[in-house]
Amino acid sequence: MNREELETFIFETYAAEPEYLWVKYPTCAVFRHTGNRKWFAALLDAPRKALGLPGEGNLDVLDVKCDPLLIGSFREEPGIYPGYHMNKSCWLSAALDGSADDETIKTLLALSFDLTAPKPGKRKGGPKP
Repeated sequence: MNREELETFIFETYAAEPEYLWVKYPTCAVFRHTGNRKWFAALLDAPRKALGLPGEGNLDVLDVKCDPLLIGSFREEPGIYPGYHMNKSCWLSAALDGSADDETIKTLLALSFDLTAPKPGKRKGGPKP
């Protein structure tokens, strides 16, 4: 899955459009929930060396939140790395160079979307009689 395919999939599945927040990083974007504005995914240019990969230059990656209990299992998958520029205990990066399986990326997006979704809360003022 490449950047364009990913953006299309996220829009069609989660109705979220990329937000380009940083002037210094014009190709980096985040995807948010409409309800709580939390990020459920970030599309970033990660230096290959930061991911522990050989070679020069950057690699397009998708950062997603993951249940810490599942991170180890997903890290065994090709193209999945510790979260670039995020808390590595609860975020993963999926390479968008074809090394990470499209179905794995879609599964990770679904998990991240659920983990960052608005939580049902208590109403203000306490319960009504």
